[in-house]
Amino acid sequence: MPTTKTGYWIRVENDQVKDVWDYRPTTGPKADLPGWREAVEVFPDLTDGREITTTHSFDLTVTPAQIVWAKRDLTVDERKGALKAEAKRTFQEVVDAELAKELDDDPATTYDASAVSTAQTTYQSAVTAIDALITHEDVDSYGS
Repeated sequence: MPTTKTGYWIRVENDQVKDVWDYRPTTGPKADLPGWREAVEVFPDLTDGREITTTHSFDLTVTPAQIVWAKRDLTVDERKGALKAEAKRTFQEVVDAELAKELDDDPATTYDASAVSTAQTTYQSAVTAIDALITHEDVDSYGS
């Protein structure tokens, strides 16, 4: 069932939405403009990891007006790209931590090349495994 979020106000002029605010303007130049209406946001149900919210449209035929979000399916390649980005981020964190040790003022902390090498091997193995994924089910089971 779609999720609805309340508390929005839109200003409609000639059947076109001109302003969207998360509160009703009561002061300032916008407050005096005609056409303000209460609105709600309507979000579709999403299949976790397989769909994302995309663009929105307005349904001005109902009260309150609706800001209706669309969704689309993620491709397997998009999902694989996210997994690769996560693996890269983990590798980068190790590299950054080791670099920080080398550059800090404490002579007792030094760069650990073996830690970086291990992280690199882990990253490369992850990319190889991710590249082998073919279906959404493969992506779902990766790392489980």
